[in-house]
Amino acid sequence: MLDVGIRVLGCSGSIAAGERTTAFLLDGRVLLDAGTGVGDLAIEEMAGIDHILLSHSHLDHVLGIPLLADTVLRRRLAERRPPIQVHALPQTIEVLRRHLFNDLIWPDFTRLPSPEQPALQLQPFEVGRRLVLGERCVEVLPARHSVPAVGFAVFPRADGGGPAWVYSGDTGPNPALWKRLEQLPVASLVIETAFGDEDAELAKVSGHLHPAALAEQLQQLALDVAVHITHAKPGELQAIMGELGRHACSHRVRALQRGQEMTLLAAP
Repeated sequence: MLDVGIRVLGCSGSIAAGERTTAFLLDGRVLLDAGTGVGDLAIEEMAGIDHILLSHSHLDHVLGIPLLADTVLRRRLAERRPPIQVHALPQTIEVLRRHLFNDLIWPDFTRLPSPEQPALQLQPFEVGRRLVLGERCVEVLPARHSVPAVGFAVFPRADGGGPAWVYSGDTGPNPALWKRLEQLPVASLVIETAFGDEDAELAKVSGHLHPAALAEQLQQLALDVAVHITHAKPGELQAIMGELGRHACSHRVRALQRGQEMTLLAAP
């Protein structure tokens, strides 16, 4: 049996005392998004990260990358480690190049300390692509947000076998996601619910979910899937979970917690 270890570094939609924005650590080597939660890692843990997969370009999901690169650069060079591979949609990569790694907001670590041996390399992917990262496989899933965005399905085995851990990324109602999930052996779904029902219109225009919309979407998901709620604004999670309960959702719905360890097991 193979274990997939996913550590929740951050799952909030913004910052406050004790709150960190979205980041998940897979097997100590792969980041799924790189929000402020990355800053809670020890330097040795940061230096062990070889891949970063980005759901989209918004600051709460990418702002850990430039500081991570600066922190681990010398250590990784001394250990002769290769550049950290940052995987994202081409549109997301273009945003990073133009607005983040531009030597104005932050030094361009895609060319430092040298173009031949940079701290970071940017690698484009597309929806439907499967990435083999060590012993794991990650599929890029569709998302519908205010900017080009994706989610991810993590499989325990490199061949894509075993029950999947799925992260929706930031998304509003998304028929393409549910169509694909119907075809996958999903064991656990981490899905955003950024706003309460009173802000349903704001959720709609900003490409997010609210409890009523999520409850409707979950009707398309098998009942044996564990559902975890993420991306609530600080101080609003309890109210969101209460609203979800009032929508008589049939699924096991829990609030995701920073520091939570999530494990999936592959079939032998």
